[in-house]
Formats: sequence, C-alpha cells, structure tokens
Amino acid sequence: MTKILPRDLLAHRDTLVAIRRDIHQHPETAFEENRTAGVVAAKLAEWGIPVHRGLARTGVVGTLKGKRPGQRAIGLRADMDALNLQEKNDFAHASVHDGKMHACGHDGHTAMLLGAAQQLARDPDFAGTLHFIFQPAEEGEAGARVMIEEGLFEKFPCDAVYGMHNMPGIRTGQFAIRTGPMMAASDTWTAVFRGTGGHGAMPFKGTDPVMPAAAFVTATQSIVGRNISPQHAAVVSVGHIAAGSHGSPNVIPAQVTIRGTARSYTPADRDMLQRRLGELVQGIAAAHGCTAEFDYLRRYPPLVNAVEQTATAIRAAQATVGDALVDGDAEALTGAEDFAFMLERKPGAYILLGNGGAEEGGCSYVHTPTYDFNDDILLTGAAYWVNLVGQELGGAE
Repeated sequence: MTKILPRDLLAHRDTLVAIRRDIHQHPETAFEENRTAGVVAAKLAEWGIPVHRGLARTGVVGTLKGKRPGQRAIGLRADMDALNLQEKNDFAHASVHDGKMHACGHDGHTAMLLGAAQQLARDPDFAGTLHFIFQPAEEGEAGARVMIEEGLFEKFPCDAVYGMHNMPGIRTGQFAIRTGPMMAASDTWTAVFRGTGGHGAMPFKGTDPVMPAAAFVTATQSIVGRNISPQHAAVVSVGHIAAGSHGSPNVIPAQVTIRGTARSYTPADRDMLQRRLGELVQGIAAAHGCTAEFDYLRRYPPLVNAVEQTATAIRAAQATVGDALVDGDAEALTGAEDFAFMLERKPGAYILLGNGGAEEGGCSYVHTPTYDFNDDILLTGAAYWVNLVGQELGGAE
C-alpha cells in the first residue's frame, strides 16, 4: 500500500469541506447526534461500507475489509458531539441552534475520518479489517465508555485503536504525540461545609462554615506542591462556590458548597489527590467546629499511548507531512479525553493535529465561542488516517 500526501486527496476537498460545515451548522450535543449520525451513515453506505448504528444510542461503526487476506483488525475513532455553548461567529456555516456549537472541532474530526473512509473504500489495498468508529458524547458524558459497555469490541474486534484531535496553538498541519500519558485523568470533587449559620453581627453565637470553606480553598493548592512528586504533574482547581443569599449579606450561611476538578497522570497520584482532598475537608471543618461531606467522582482515566502504536502513528504522520512537521515527544496535556477508555481496553495511540499556531496569527482555542475548525487540515487528517492503515494493515512503502 503506497503512502499518500494531502494533495493526493484534492478531489475530495470540496466534499469534506461541505460535510464539515454542514455538521458545524447543525450541532448536536451528547447522545442527541441523530442528524450527524445520519449524515455519517449515509456517506458510508454511499461508498459501499457496511454500517452498524445504535451503540451508545447514536454511535455509528462502518466496517471495511481489505482486498488482501489478513487477520488483523484496527479501529479508527472520531467524535461527533458538540458543546452547550452560544456561538459568536458570523460566517455562513455558524450554528443554527441557540446554545449549541461545535467549539471543539468534532465536526472536523468526523469529516476527516469520512475522507479516509471514502479514499479507502475506493481502493481497499490492505490486509485485514478496518472499523471506522464514530462516537457520540465525548464532551463530559463518556460516550466511549458507553460504546464499550454496549459491546463495541465484542461486535467489532480490534487489535489496536487510534484517535486524533485538532489543536489550536500548533502550526497548521503539524502533528504532535508522545508515548505514555498524553492526557490527564479528569475527576470532579464536591465539598460541603455545614455549620449553624447565624447573624453576621454576632458570629460567636453560631458556627460559621464560610471560615473552613475559605481555608480549604487555599489549602487545596498545598496538595500538588507538597504531596505530589515535583517530577510529576497534577492540577487541583476550584470551579464553583455557593453559599448564602445575595440579598442577605448580613446572614452567615449554614452551608457552603465547593466543587472543582482534579487532574493527574498516574494511579498513585490520582489516589493521593482523592485522599488528601478528603482529609483536608474533614480536618479543616473539625478545626472550625463544623461538619463536612466530601465526594470524589472519577470521571475520565488518563489517556496513555502504547509504545508500539505511538511509533506506528509517528511513521504515518511522517509519511503524510514529513519528519520536520512531526513532534514525537510533545508535552502531555492536562485536558482529558474519553478515548482513554478505549486505550484501557486496547493498545493504541492518540495524536494531535495543528489547527493553527501563533506564528500564523493565532486562532481561537477550543471551547470558546469564536472557535472554528481549520478546513486547511481536512486533507492532512484524512491522509494521515489512510497512511496509518498502510502502516498497520498494508505494508506501507
């Protein structure tokens, strides 16, 4: 199987741009991607690829067998869901749905994998089986986990799985990847401090949960600095504080709720963050004569790239854009991705594709209301997928 370059797919460009912008204009959030799934399924069927629908409600899997015999099977995954966010762009393909927006590039991810499917369906010159996995609900709802629980890898056995995500801040068309932890575990915690509350002018007549809550917010930052090895990375952040009434500033509230996120890369550090947060909540509450409750929810595991599959992904990226545009030792991100659930079950690798860097004038970051996927990387991403199949199943030159 001969490698291809992005320019070799120029005949597909208009189709992919149209698909991408259509999906962007009609964003659908977690487990509601019915229209998007319909577009994906129709295109796969049009190109002669058998389609399965319904995993995790709106998931789509297309299966393509190579024209050469082979027992190996791999999965290529793209996410389809949008975010609950009001778009502030004014171009023609801006969202038509108030409060919903493709602000993370999943429209582009879907279009790139469809581009690869179209090319490979035309010439399936590989040995084995290829599964195109179009996943719903990546944004906070763990659609990957749901697909797995509903039998993804039993129905569609894979020896390896691969994912890709666009990345603003990286030069257009440049790839970035690393072996080992690539993205962090994402956990959510909640601390509730309780006292009697009371009159703001007479705090000595009750117990004030605001005091331990305030002390706790400051103390959270001691965990990473004093309990996590300086050779590791971890993050604890407070994202929500709720107490009292705006209309009654002279009332000491009886309860303060604090919520936040914790990010880590190793099981031991994850355990440490959970333990120390809980100890701080209870210890600080007791020191102030209050009671407290603590809950720690483990959401997405760390995303860990396997050694062999990372090397394969690097070779595919180099075949696509050349060695100079492939960073094989990129920095890990403290963001999270539910593709991590797939990598817990199967060896694989997750790669980043530059959406535009500062030297190009910059671009809006993901999860912002002015973000847009860069159509100039559609062919690059599609070519990468094709070259990856060549590396895995085709004996690529």
